[in-house]
Amino acid sequence: MALLKVENLRKYYYSGLFKKEVHRAVDGVSFEVEKGETLGLVGRSGCGKSTLGRTVLRLLEPTSGRVLFDEQDISGFKGSSLKSLGTRMQIIFQNPESCLNPRMKVYDAVAEPLRLHRICERSEERGRVRELIEAVSLSEELLFRYPRELSGGQLQRVAIARVLGMNPEFIVADEPTSMLDPLVQAQILSLLKNLQTEYGISFLFISHDMQVIEWMSDRIAFMEEGKIVGFR
Repeated sequence: MALLKVENLRKYYYSGLFKKEVHRAVDGVSFEVEKGETLGLVGRSGCGKSTLGRTVLRLLEPTSGRVLFDEQDISGFKGSSLKSLGTRMQIIFQNPESCLNPRMKVYDAVAEPLRLHRICERSEERGRVRELIEAVSLSEELLFRYPRELSGGQLQRVAIARVLGMNPEFIVADEPTSMLDPLVQAQILSLLKNLQTEYGISFLFISHDMQVIEWMSDRIAFMEEGKIVGFR
């Protein structure tokens, strides 16, 4: 049974004062992701992969089309409905620093979404943060360091811990290892696979690296110029 269904999704950008020009970043895309499945999305830079991932999550407003999550059309969600969806659908960014406050220690960075979405009582917070840090194979001693004191691989693990804390069912992983060296990249990919097995998470895994996509994915979608041109 599909957890996510995307039907004829479009995201267009318009420019020009007198003669309107249209950039079709996502142009009539349809696909499904099953529960516990990883669908790999591969294509050249600029083909619309990241825009598609963000539009699916409603981080960007679609121009047209539908996104169904757990058989519910979320395309028109707003306000509290959209906020509640954020605990079930999450994103891991290419650059982990984009979601980490440089003035916030690791403990507070991981605890922040727990507080925002009231996922656990404050009396349970410390134990939950420690569980999440352990789940991403980080030492507790890092909890009271700042992001600038961590390596790239450690920062991405902290970002994954933040996402994991919301118990998501579906994650868009947008080039999550492309900024890491090969050894750390392999460690993060193995971590994501292990977390998927343990928690039953579904992934839309975005990359331009075919080797990474083949290793991570159950199925692969190929994207060119805003369109999905084939599956494998």
